[in-house]
Amino acid sequence: MMTFRRKYEEKFFQGLSFLFTAIILFVLVQIIWTIVKKGFPSLSWQIISQEPKGGFYFGKEGGILNAIAGSFYLAVCSTVLAFVISLPVALFMNIYLTRYKRLLTGIRFFLDVLWGVPSIVYGAFGFTLLMYLGYKNSLGAGIVTVAAMITPIMIRAMDEVVKTIPIGLQEASYALGSTKTETAYKVFFREALPGFATAILLAFGRGIGDAASVLFTAGYTDYVPHGFSEPTATLPLAIFFQLSSPIEEVQSRAYAAAVILTFIILVLSISARLFKPKK
Repeated sequence: MMTFRRKYEEKFFQGLSFLFTAIILFVLVQIIWTIVKKGFPSLSWQIISQEPKGGFYFGKEGGILNAIAGSFYLAVCSTVLAFVISLPVALFMNIYLTRYKRLLTGIRFFLDVLWGVPSIVYGAFGFTLLMYLGYKNSLGAGIVTVAAMITPIMIRAMDEVVKTIPIGLQEASYALGSTKTETAYKVFFREALPGFATAILLAFGRGIGDAASVLFTAGYTDYVPHGFSEPTATLPLAIFFQLSSPIEEVQSRAYAAAVILTFIILVLSISARLFKPKK
């Protein structure tokens, strides 16, 4: 009787899992199909290679080069800044703090909480900081805000990678006379490099696809920024502003921008899977 009940429960939950998986895949396919269907007809070389011209937001000529370039500037610079902070923190946690289990658990819990904070909160924090310091919306302000948002993500991703390195490798390094710093950057770093690449790509994808964190900090402009003190457009904000237009042509361009952004995120996701270290 008990065996029959367990088999019944197992089949029930397997069926439930299959149902929810099918629903999620169906919704994902519907979203992608809707974006491609509405955006692909408006996708052209002009859209990709030109900045907005006069009357662009009323359906006239121009493109979204400003948003594409701004998104890459913002995501690349914020990812580099986050990497400079995350790498030593992740290595320090797994080299120097391994004896302090409670402290390490507390740090990881704190990072997980920061990971779950909505991006609009980071945007509000960045905007408040800008107001306090007297700075204006700019590419630099957006970079700092996005870097603050993706740093906990990158640290935890790197931390999980470093945790998989065998303890024997660390002990062998110490036995050969290496210091903790040498072990961290010459042994652990090389061993975990494929996993670090995955962490970087995940953080980059989060940074380039987020709108809320830069809504109040990066500003918006029809031009490609030439310095950190200038405002910048991003693809998510371009999609948001163009979809708010009542003009059908402008809305179609918003879907074209969504196609570009979806393609970038898809490439990053596939790349992250390719770089994922094999167990």
